[in-house]
Amino acid sequence: MRLRRVVLAELGAAERAALVRRSAGLGVDVRAAAREIVESVRRGGDAAVRAANARFGGGLPGSADGGPAPLRLDPARLADAAEALPRDVRDGLETMIRHIERFHAAQVPPAEQWVDVAPGIRVGRAWRPLARPAAYVPGGEAAYPSTLVMCAVPARLAGTGPLVVASPAGRHGTLSPTLLGTAGLLGIEEFHVMGGAQAIAALAVGTETVAPVDKIVGPGNAWVTAAKLEVVGEVEIDMPAGPSEVMVLADGSADPGHVAADLLSQAEHGPDSPAVLVTPDAALADRVEREIARRLPTLERQAHLRASLGSAGSIVVTSSLDEAIDFANEYAPEHLSVVVADLDAAAARIRNAGSVFLGPWAPESAGDYAAGGNHVLPTGRLARARGPLAVEDFGHWVQFQRLDLAGLASIAPAVAALAEAEGLVAHRRAVEARFEEPSA
Repeated sequence: MRLRRVVLAELGAAERAALVRRSAGLGVDVRAAAREIVESVRRGGDAAVRAANARFGGGLPGSADGGPAPLRLDPARLADAAEALPRDVRDGLETMIRHIERFHAAQVPPAEQWVDVAPGIRVGRAWRPLARPAAYVPGGEAAYPSTLVMCAVPARLAGTGPLVVASPAGRHGTLSPTLLGTAGLLGIEEFHVMGGAQAIAALAVGTETVAPVDKIVGPGNAWVTAAKLEVVGEVEIDMPAGPSEVMVLADGSADPGHVAADLLSQAEHGPDSPAVLVTPDAALADRVEREIARRLPTLERQAHLRASLGSAGSIVVTSSLDEAIDFANEYAPEHLSVVVADLDAAAARIRNAGSVFLGPWAPESAGDYAAGGNHVLPTGRLARARGPLAVEDFGHWVQFQRLDLAGLASIAPAVAALAEAEGLVAHRRAVEARFEEPSA
């Protein structure tokens, strides 16, 4: 199968910018519709969530006696689902949880940090975990229990209150037994069945059933992302999420079969998920294309994979490995697989990527499940300034400043001069008042 191929040196500035540019796919119509759903939930509460679930999908059917569709699952159902997990799936989940805990435990911040900035002046900060975090976990026809683990384990390590989970049901009101079992295995007690923008709205503004949360994390489709952007200011979010993406940075030392397999695994995500090979070796690019053509017939959903690679697959041929690394940093991919002869030298130059996979034995799919890193990652070039979901996302720092009289006296002239320069006289006088005789 032939992928779109470009030679980087032949592109003009505008063409290069177009090659790099991505977005979360949020058209004006999606933003407007998501805003309307958020406002309807704000006004109508549970009834509006149920109505949106019925209209757009993601909800459970009504009860047998004609009552409204339930939103929150009984925790006992989650516990029962955990007990019913197949042994191999439970073993895999426990391995994933163990490895994620081991890596993320190193991220737990100290309880307090204090600095004596001058005699009589101490400035510090204290870590405060979130009281009520929430995770949106994709469900329905494509449930991702691994994403629930990626959110729940860092939250627990941060010391938060109970994690609230929202996830949609499938087309006929079905729920993934593995997702429910994972929730039970993790001790989740508040699991709401609702999808898309209505789920984000319920978490952010609250309904009769769902108390408002402090922060929403987790990936989702364009409707989820649009709704998350609508509620910023009322609630914190981790990041807007676009289509999943992978870039393979490889030289002639790479196994073309490995590279082809990695590009095909990314194509499973959908027709808008970029799968990009960047290489200074045009011969490797040819071999990778032949390997893709050889492997495609052995995979399920061939039509889906061909359409995905046809729309979002590409090969970028560079004049050197240095140019390839520079392009990777400019592209800032969510996932970056690096398979080159000198891994350490290349890794030292990687600046912008959500998660980097080094060497021929580190496929991106290992990181999706059991290597221990987090797979909730920045997309759409947000990796230029944003990292993976982490323990720090589930809390915040509160800053403290303690001064005694001598400490305040030592900085009073500086405060007075700067406050006067900014025209904030009351600021200056708030310091001077400390040195006046007490009022009668």
